[in-house]
Amino acid sequence: MSKIIKLLFVALLMIGCAKQESKEMPDKDYNPEAKLKELNIVLPSPPQPIANYVNGVRTGNLIFLAGKGPKRVDGTEITGKLGQDISINEGYAAARLTAINQLAVLKHMLGNLNKVKRIVKVLGFVNSDPNFLDQPKVVNGFSDLMVDVFGEKGKHARAAVGMASLPRAQAVEIEFIVEVYD
Repeated sequence: MSKIIKLLFVALLMIGCAKQESKEMPDKDYNPEAKLKELNIVLPSPPQPIANYVNGVRTGNLIFLAGKGPKRVDGTEITGKLGQDISINEGYAAARLTAINQLAVLKHMLGNLNKVKRIVKVLGFVNSDPNFLDQPKVVNGFSDLMVDVFGEKGKHARAAVGMASLPRAQAVEIEFIVEVYD
């Protein structure tokens, strides 16, 4: 009798482990790689660090990505101060381009964006005139693309703050934290 109970216990334990593992796997319809193709987005080569840091650091199931800006494939950047030199729409486009650059870094680190479990936190810095108050509208360019690519898993906590200046006068700089599947 005790042998049967042990076998039942082991079977129940295995079923519980299988259920727990299935929670750790992405939904069958979850495919950020396909979503990028659908959006006609081709990821560039990841921008290289310009100082003494790395593009990203993984610890456990979290990846912390260093701040990146709106660098175009030709090496030029979207520069200017929101509320002075560039419009909210141009700032939004700069944040979106920054998101594409960050996704290039993330894909380089992971090999496949389908390994992203969720976007956890976004910190957006906006090069702003002192009277400019619409930083969230600018950083929406980044956030909206995360949701377009990752769906519900792209929704994240966020801060969008104004800065007196940013390196090389870039319009935005954005860093973020990502949780990944093992």
